[in-house]
Amino acid sequence: MAGRIRAEDILAVKERVAIDDVVREHVTLRRAGSALKGLCPFHDEKTPSFTVNPSTGHYHCYGCGEGGDVISFVAKVDQLTFTEAVERLAAKAGLDLRYEEGGRREDQPTAGRRARLVEANRTAQEFYAAYLIEAAEARAGRDFMRARGFDGAAAAHFGVGFAPRGGEELVRHLRGKGFTEDEVVTAGLVGRGQRGLYDRFRGRLVWPIRATSSEVLGFGARRIFDDDRIEAKYLNTTETPLYKKTTVLYGLDLARRAISQQRQAVVVEGYTDVMACHLAGVTTAVASCGTAFGGEHVTVLRRILRDEPDLEPARVIFTFDGDAAGQAAAMKAFKGDQRWASQSFVAVAPGGQDPCELRISGGDRAVAALVEDAVPMFDFAVRTTIGRFDLETAEGRVHAGRAIAPIVVGIRDQALAMQYKARAAGLIGLVPEELDPYLKAARRAAQAAAAGGHGGQGAGSPAGGPGGAGPGRPGSERQSAERQFVEPDEAAVEPSDSELAAALPAPDLRDPAVRAERQLLQCLLQFPGAVDPARLADLQPGSFAAPAHAATYAALAAVGLPVAGQSAAAWHAAVAEAAPAAVVPLLTELSVAPLPTVLDPLTGRPGGRYVDSLFLRVREVALTREIADALGRMRRLDAGGETDQGLRREHAVHLQELQRRLADLRRAEES
Repeated sequence: MAGRIRAEDILAVKERVAIDDVVREHVTLRRAGSALKGLCPFHDEKTPSFTVNPSTGHYHCYGCGEGGDVISFVAKVDQLTFTEAVERLAAKAGLDLRYEEGGRREDQPTAGRRARLVEANRTAQEFYAAYLIEAAEARAGRDFMRARGFDGAAAAHFGVGFAPRGGEELVRHLRGKGFTEDEVVTAGLVGRGQRGLYDRFRGRLVWPIRATSSEVLGFGARRIFDDDRIEAKYLNTTETPLYKKTTVLYGLDLARRAISQQRQAVVVEGYTDVMACHLAGVTTAVASCGTAFGGEHVTVLRRILRDEPDLEPARVIFTFDGDAAGQAAAMKAFKGDQRWASQSFVAVAPGGQDPCELRISGGDRAVAALVEDAVPMFDFAVRTTIGRFDLETAEGRVHAGRAIAPIVVGIRDQALAMQYKARAAGLIGLVPEELDPYLKAARRAAQAAAAGGHGGQGAGSPAGGPGGAGPGRPGSERQSAERQFVEPDEAAVEPSDSELAAALPAPDLRDPAVRAERQLLQCLLQFPGAVDPARLADLQPGSFAAPAHAATYAALAAVGLPVAGQSAAAWHAAVAEAAPAAVVPLLTELSVAPLPTVLDPLTGRPGGRYVDSLFLRVREVALTREIADALGRMRRLDAGGETDQGLRREHAVHLQELQRRLADLRRAEES
C-alpha cells in the first residue's frame, strides 16, 4: 500500500481548491466584511455564526468552535479521513497525488473507502442509464416515462435508468470494473444471498440520489411490472456510509442554486414530481427519499435558504395529495413549522393531483400556478382541523375552537399569533376574544406536558448559541465611550484539549488591550500585505499580554511575512507548523474573524492608520507594563535598604529610558 501523501501535494490541493466554492456545496454564504457567513453545517443554529475567509483559506464557527482549512472541512462534513479528503479534493482539482513510498496509487482497492463507494454508485448509475436507452427489456420503463411526459432528454438530465430483471447483470458489470464484493455490498447496490451476490434493484426504473456536489449516494427504484416479487411501490438504497435517508433530498443537486437565489424551496412527494416541477420551470423542487420530510431535512434546507430571522422570510412550499394521507402529511409538516424562520405554505392541486399528474393534464403553466397559489401553512392547518366539525351548530364551533387552540398557542411569534388568532376565529365564526378560554386551556396543557417531559429544549424555549448574550460577551462595555478599540462580535474559543487549555488560557477579551492584540494579529494573518515589515521589529512576543497571543505572534515572527511568490496557503501552513498545537485553533479563528473596521473598498484591506494604531497600542501597553515592573523593582530596592548605588543607578537609567520611549511613542501617536 502506498505511503503518506507528499506534503507539497497537500499544499497544492489547498492552493488550487477555493474553500468558498467547496463550502457553498453545503452552505449558502453571504458577504460579511472581508469574510463570508452562513448557517453552520456542523450544528443546528438560527443565527449564522459559520465564517469563511477565502483569502486565508480557513473557516471557523463561533457557535460550536469547529474550524480549519478546506481539507478539514471536507473531512468533517463528509466524514472522511484526512487522506480521503485530500484525494477527493485532488480529483476535483485535477491533481495527481504522489505518495512517500513512491508513485501514484495504482492499486485501486487501496484508495479511500468512501471514494470507492462513490465510484461504485457512479458506475452503477451509468450502467442503469445506458440500459434504459439501449435494452429491449427496458421498453416498459421507457413507456412509463413517455406516458408521464418525459422524453429521453429528461431522463438523461435527471440520470434516470433501468435495472435489468435478471438479477446479476450489475454484479458482473461492477466486478468487471474492479470493485470488490465488500465494496458493492457496502454501497447497497448488491445483496448477499445463499446462492451468492444478486442485484438489489431488478426490473425497476431507477433514480440516482445525489449530494449537492453531484456525487451519487444511492438510488430510488419504482416498481414497473405487476409480477415484481417485491410488492413495495418504491425501493430505496438501505442505510450505508454514504446514504442517510433522513438527510438526503432528491433533486437537491439540481435545485440548490435556485433555492439559494430565490430563497424558496418546493417540497414534493415523488421523484416524477420533482422532474415535472423542474421541467415546468419550478427549479426549486426537491423530495425526501423513502421517508417523511423531517427535522434533518429542515436543517439541510435552512442552510441553503439562508433561513435567518434578520432576513426577509424565505418561502417553503409543501405540495400534498388532497386525500386523507396527504392531509395527514401536511399536518405533520405543520408541527415542524416552528423550526423555520421562513414562511411555510401548502399547495394542493384541484382534484388532488400531484405535480406530475397536473403537468400531464394542465401543462407547465398549471404546475407553476400550483406553486404561485400556495396558501399559508397555518390557514391550511386550521381549515383541515375545523373541517371535521359542523360549524352550523354551537357544539361544533366549541369543538373547533378547542381543536385549533393548540395550533395558535404553538406559534412562538406573539405578533403573528395575534393575527392568526383573529383569522382562526373568523374561520370558525367567532370573535377573537371567544377563543381566549380555549387558548388558556391549551397553554396550560402545553406547560404541563413540558414539565412532565424529560428535559431538553422545547419548541418554545429560546435557542442557545452565538446569537445570545453569555459569559465572555459583555454588553455595556461595548457602548462605553472610553473603549478605544471595539471588541469583535465573536468570542474566542478555547482549545478543546483541557490540559493545553489550562496551560495556555483563552485570551480575556473583556480587556481592551487584549482586544487590540487580537485585532493586530487578525491584520497580520488576514492582510499581511497591509503591514510594514519594519514594524515587526518593534514587537516581541513579550509585548502581548495574553499568553495565547504571545505564542501566536512568536510563530508568525519566526516565519516572517509572506515572501514574493509564496501563496497564502503555503504561508499559513508554515505559521501553523511553527506554532504550538494549543495555538493552532486560535490561528484558524484569527484567520477568519471579521475586523471591527471598514475595509478600503479599492484594496479590500484595513486602512493604514488603523493598522498603525494597533501596533502603537500594543507597544504602548507593553511599555506601560515594563515601566510598572521597573518601578516595582525600584520600590523593592528602597524597601530592602539596598546600598549598592551602582545597581540603583542602573535601574533608574533603565526606568528613564522606558519612560522616554513611551513619551516618544505617544507623541508619534498624536501626530
